[in-house]
Amino acid sequence: MFKEFKAFIARGNVLDLAVAVIIGAAFGKIITSLTDDVIMPVIGKIFGGLDFSSYFVVLGKMPPALAGSSDYAALKKAGVPLLGYGTFVTAAVNFVIVAFIIFLIVRAVNRLMPAAPEVVAEPVEPSDVTLLREIRDELRRR
Repeated sequence: MFKEFKAFIARGNVLDLAVAVIIGAAFGKIITSLTDDVIMPVIGKIFGGLDFSSYFVVLGKMPPALAGSSDYAALKKAGVPLLGYGTFVTAAVNFVIVAFIIFLIVRAVNRLMPAAPEVVAEPVEPSDVTLLREIRDELRRR
């Protein structure tokens, strides 16, 4: 069993996948920082200096100690049910950025890869037609 596991791990696909997951996690942190620290503040400034993380709707009873608070993290930590649509907008922007970057990477790789030669497939004759043709040719020879 150990030998099978070793052979499984040693295959290139498993190692490639492990490297991709590690790089993807690091890439995710970079994109999160780009969105939270660069893009969303600029968007917030354009739309009146508002922070998107503070966009939420309180869905339940607010504790008296936090009455009137607009601190999303503190309210969430206190267990207040919230609909945090500002956080969702930030996550959606993260997704669009990641999808666009992956699109650019795939597009660049496709341009660098040589185009596969077009293989023109000749039509394949059905086997019954081939058999009938062989029988005909055999009868002609006799």
